[in-house]
Parts: sequence; structure tokens; C-alpha cells
Amino acid sequence: MINPQDIFTITSQKQFEKIALKVFRFQHENNKVYREFCNLLNTDVQKVKSLEKIPFLPIQFFKSHSIVSNSNEIRETFTSSGTTGMITSQHLVTDVSLYEQSYRLAFSNFYGNIEDYVILALLPSYLERKGSSLIYMVKDLIELTNNENSGFYLHNYDELISRLIELDSSGQNIILIGVTYALLDLIEKQKFQLKNTIIMETGGMKGKRKEIIREELHDILCKGFGVNSIHSEYGMTELLSQAYSMGEGIFECPNWMQILIRDTEDALTYLDFGKTGGVNVIDLANINSCSFIATQDLGKKYSNNTFEILGRFDNSDIRGCNLMVI
Repeated sequence: MINPQDIFTITSQKQFEKIALKVFRFQHENNKVYREFCNLLNTDVQKVKSLEKIPFLPIQFFKSHSIVSNSNEIRETFTSSGTTGMITSQHLVTDVSLYEQSYRLAFSNFYGNIEDYVILALLPSYLERKGSSLIYMVKDLIELTNNENSGFYLHNYDELISRLIELDSSGQNIILIGVTYALLDLIEKQKFQLKNTIIMETGGMKGKRKEIIREELHDILCKGFGVNSIHSEYGMTELLSQAYSMGEGIFECPNWMQILIRDTEDALTYLDFGKTGGVNVIDLANINSCSFIATQDLGKKYSNNTFEILGRFDNSDIRGCNLMVI
């Protein structure tokens, strides 16, 4: 059995690989869906001795199968957002304390003591539905600030504007975390010159606005909020960990999470640093579901283990990758 504390105390690549291979063997043995997927690839477990040899489960499986690696009671079901009639992903979580430990530690690693901040959350499309893992995380972080000024905002933009200006001018450290379209709505109502506030976008227009490239988006947000850079959070329903960007769209993972870039024409081939391909995520906090996920994001990885997300590919882009659909 794997001790979760071993996951959150990883300090080296060698240690990461050792635990990842241990998690792979555990999930191959205990996760029926993942084992069947590995069998379809004719995976010989004994020959899997590197990260690149581990099969990555296509993320679409979270829409059609129950991805669990134990028989414990499901404590939380996180669901992805989607338009009416769309099949959404479900992440069945048997131990939500792993999620809490993952995002709390990651926040601390990247931003320091949470009690040093006020967190203002502008996440209307997430608040208006059930099962959002992002809302679960932000709600907990808001409570951990122990500051009465921290909180969620839905459509009460005027109240948020006055609170943000007041707190920022008082010297209070603030993190304003918001879905992209809502941040754009906010700066259309009010232009800011913030000196003590981190703007963190979680991505996504949610069908509310036309998608625009990151450079243009961040330029608009920087000018609208009067800040030098825009921070970003990279997470998803199917993961229990997040990567963070302090600016320029360059992300860094916590020590228990890593990114590999696969060839979009051959899912079992990996690309060199700086080349664009499909993003594979290893999230060891996902020990009770699946830690090895092939996403539908396109990205690049760099030699210092940072990465950037360049967009998503649709079904026409995965025609050369028949392993993505079974």
C-alpha cells in the first residue's frame, strides 16, 4: 500500500519516478477500467520501468466510466461544466483529504502563508452549478485566510469594485481569482490601478465571449487592472492537483505533479522540450482514481520542467491517435 504522505514529500526526480511507478502498479491492479485499457495496449507491467512507458488514460474515460482504484465509499463527486445535453466528466473521490492536502500545500509552496491574503473569488459560472472542484478549493482557501473580507462574488460587481479598491489602497495583499469572461466584464465596468493585488485567471469563456489568444487576453487584463502580470491556475475536474503560472502563461507543477508532451499523431511517442504536442499529466494525488491522464490540451514543456498551454485540439486533430477512442 502507498502512504499518501510519501507523495506530498517528494523532493527529487528519482523519488518522483519511484513513487509514480509504484502508483502505476497499484492502479493497474486495483482500477478495473485502467487495467483493461492497459491490456488493450498489450502492456507488460514488468517492463514498465520509466514514466514514458506508463499508459496514459484518455481523459474522455471520465465521461463514460467510473475511474476508481479502491472499493471505498465515494465521498465527493466532482463534475465538469458543460452545455445542456453535453456529457460531463465525473471524478469520484473516495478521500477528499488528499485533494485538500494537495491544493493547500501547492498554494503554500507558490504563494506562502494563506493568512497573509484576502481572497476575492469571481467565479459565477462555477458557483451556479453543483460539483465544481474549483469552488470546493476556493471556498476552503477563503476560510483559511481567516479574513472577513475574503469571499465570493456572483453578479454584484459594484460591491466587488469598491471592496477591491478599498482593500488594495489599504496595503492588504489580495488575490482576485476569476473566470476569464468575468474578469473582462469587471474591467469593462471599472479600470483599476492595483498595487497589492494578484489577478489569477482560471481560463475559459464558458461560451460567454469569443475566445482570444493568451497574449492578447493578458495584455487586456494587465491594462484593465493596472498590474504587470496575470497569474493563472491550471487544473481540471479529473485532477486533484493544480499547476500555477506567475505570468507569461508559463506554468510550474508542485513536486507530486508532472507534465509530458506526446506526439498528437502517435500517443505512445513523446516530444523533446519546446515542441508542441498533447499534454499528459501525472498527478500522484489521484492515487484513488487514475494518476496518468492524457488530456485534450496542447502544450509545450521546457527543460526547467515548466510548461505552457497553447489551446485544445478537437476530434479532427486526433485522427492519427486511435488509442484516444476505444
